[in-house]
Amino acid sequence: MTGTYVVTGAFGYSGKSIARRLLDEGHTVRTLTDSPRRAHGFGDRIAASPFHFDDPRALTASLEGADVLINTYWVRFDHRDFTHALAVENTLALFSAARAAGIGRVVHISITNPSLDSPLPYFRGKAQLERALEESGLPHSVLRPAVLFGREDILINNIAWALRRFPVFGVFGDGEYGIQPIHVDDLADLAVSESKQVGRRVIDAIGPETFIFRGLVEEIGSAIGKPRRIVSVRPSLAYLATSILGRMLNDVLLTREEIEGLMRGLLCTHSRPTGETRLSEWARSHADTLGVRYAAELARRRNRLQAYEDL
Repeated sequence: MTGTYVVTGAFGYSGKSIARRLLDEGHTVRTLTDSPRRAHGFGDRIAASPFHFDDPRALTASLEGADVLINTYWVRFDHRDFTHALAVENTLALFSAARAAGIGRVVHISITNPSLDSPLPYFRGKAQLERALEESGLPHSVLRPAVLFGREDILINNIAWALRRFPVFGVFGDGEYGIQPIHVDDLADLAVSESKQVGRRVIDAIGPETFIFRGLVEEIGSAIGKPRRIVSVRPSLAYLATSILGRMLNDVLLTREEIEGLMRGLLCTHSRPTGETRLSEWARSHADTLGVRYAAELARRRNRLQAYEDL
């Protein structure tokens, strides 16, 4: 049975993979996006509308007639042009519009280990949205991925990029904290599957391999033929180094909050894996392209016309 879906950010990273899965199943797909003119490769199969966060009526109208909303909208870090606080406010408006529009189910992408008490805006904001979705009364599934990998990803690609260019790789502290990457297509499969469920569900979306961060870097280096010496660096010094490199690249490599979340083990759970793609095998099969080009977060936000793969 086919239906009508609205996927936020269908021309972006995870949203594109989700939209592709839905189209393959014969569903009608619409998107809400900050980049309605971005190149995407879907032709005319996806109708695009801008977000209308400041206009509740227009936002509700853009959702009317849809059966399911799959929400990937979020921001990675606070910036002068966008903040976690604004992302929370906008997403609350989206949930309110979904209820007013009669959306039958919401699939919402969150993060592993969100907490209302977290000092980290990313994890605290995600927890606020999970609570709001629960209180909304909308049937929903919350998916909690740790780190995504796959074509057009940022973190895994840029680790490989650094390994290709520098003789040593610094990890924050001892590098013994866990991380459980999931392939973006596995997340997409889970999102589509959960769109057909009933009730209220919360699922940790993690891949089949659990790494310590140091081991993850070693695995990527081995896969691309660039094994490097890995050294422990005091987090404050590592942040300074990544900040300087970020300025040179006109981007933000990592934030203090991302480093702290990683070192606190917030990107690791004790749940059973939901993804099947092993990063170790995927990295080897993509060794010719992984990390060849730097993937810039801010470039994707500044340029709203080109596809991610072309930036």
